[in-house]
Amino acid sequence: MSLALLVDFGSTYTKVRAVSLQDARIVASAQGPSTVSTDITVGLQTALDRLHAQLGTAPRYRWRLASSSAAGGLRMVTVGLVRELTAEAARQAALGAGAKLVGSFSGRLTRADLQCISASAPDVLLLCGGTDGGNRDTIVHNAGVLAQAGLACPFVVAGNREAADEVQDLLPGACFAANVMPEFNVLSIEPARAAIRELFMQRIVHAKGIDRAASMLDKVLMPTPAAVLDAAQLLAQGPAGAAGAPGLGPLLVVDPGGATTDVHSVGEGEPTTQGAVRLGLPEPVAKRTVEGDLGMRHNAHSIVEAIGETAFCAEAGLTSEQLRQLLAAVAADVERLPTSALETGLDLALGRCAIRLAVRRHAGTRETAYTAHGPVQVQRGKDLGSFGTVIGTGGVLVAADRPGDLLSAMLADPKRPHELCPVSPTFLLDSDYVLFAAGLLASVEPQVAFALAVSSLKPVGDGIPSHLKAAVHD
Repeated sequence: MSLALLVDFGSTYTKVRAVSLQDARIVASAQGPSTVSTDITVGLQTALDRLHAQLGTAPRYRWRLASSSAAGGLRMVTVGLVRELTAEAARQAALGAGAKLVGSFSGRLTRADLQCISASAPDVLLLCGGTDGGNRDTIVHNAGVLAQAGLACPFVVAGNREAADEVQDLLPGACFAANVMPEFNVLSIEPARAAIRELFMQRIVHAKGIDRAASMLDKVLMPTPAAVLDAAQLLAQGPAGAAGAPGLGPLLVVDPGGATTDVHSVGEGEPTTQGAVRLGLPEPVAKRTVEGDLGMRHNAHSIVEAIGETAFCAEAGLTSEQLRQLLAAVAADVERLPTSALETGLDLALGRCAIRLAVRRHAGTRETAYTAHGPVQVQRGKDLGSFGTVIGTGGVLVAADRPGDLLSAMLADPKRPHELCPVSPTFLLDSDYVLFAAGLLASVEPQVAFALAVSSLKPVGDGIPSHLKAAVHD
């Protein structure tokens, strides 16, 4: 049997999957504690020992690939020119590369900005600014300021190409990529994403001590969120060049976690309202957002505050006093798992609310603008109304008896017509935590990765939708 070994170095656990390349299925799964602070190979070896015990042998693998969100993930700061334009384009590039954004700045950097950047201890800084042939003074100024700042992190530069020589003189060790916004309102973030991922493999893996596992793996390819986004894109579009294997079409992946709630969307998100006009920065087809205030453990109180205590208590079936006691227990032990009906009710409510808020923030909006020719419907961001598939992943969804109750919290609310959330999608569950593995495998075996991802998704509700049946069959 030809196998692939797929590894995710998480902050808490190192997960391993053995996948058969012949029939695109997981033949064994295991995990061990992530021993990042000491020697990461110890936790990996524990996970592999458990995996090989299931297999009955330690096989030779055709591929041994890994992703990582260990040691806090890939921490990134972005610097651009205009907050709504090049700074936002830089932000999209960073998130799409799987980074955890710890700072975003626009305009000419100040001493206070530099203090914030230094305090955030980024692994990478992405410097952008100006369209090609446009403003060059700001990116050159910022490069000079950063050169004097003594930052230990590497730089990726993806700004005005006409300023590249001056910036390179100031930051000689920087990695250069094509401009994230070569023309006004034209988004081109893939080259910067690729540069960030390459830097991750070359330097960040070493900085976080993950290269100690080099002899046990072929490559640590990317941050784990980037692997999930790659899997989402593969599922939506199908494997390239594989005739007769269509993707599932526009889809959403929602991952409520302990520290953040991530949302990935793949699709154009064109207006579903006739006559609506899109404004603002174009949206990337494959988009990721990270809500750092919607973590079910580290930021549980923030979720409650965003919803309102009275509304949250009604959702969770708790009194105010019960809620305060439970939140205090969670704050004291963020690894805590529910041990009572009240704690389960809290977790389910936190999951529903995190999903609802995160998808609302990810979705586009529609409003009425009044012009000389009358009212016009204006759309900013993606219209998710016609997205046909929503995939849920993460512990709270997998553990829930009725995961559909949590996922349905994201659906469009008739009382909030300006929010362009999904209307009537099919809900699927990544119950075996396969998306990261499919994203890794997509880089070397895209057809196998696609079949693995599709066959591993479990429908939430009655029956398998026709578009999923077609994908599985193909």
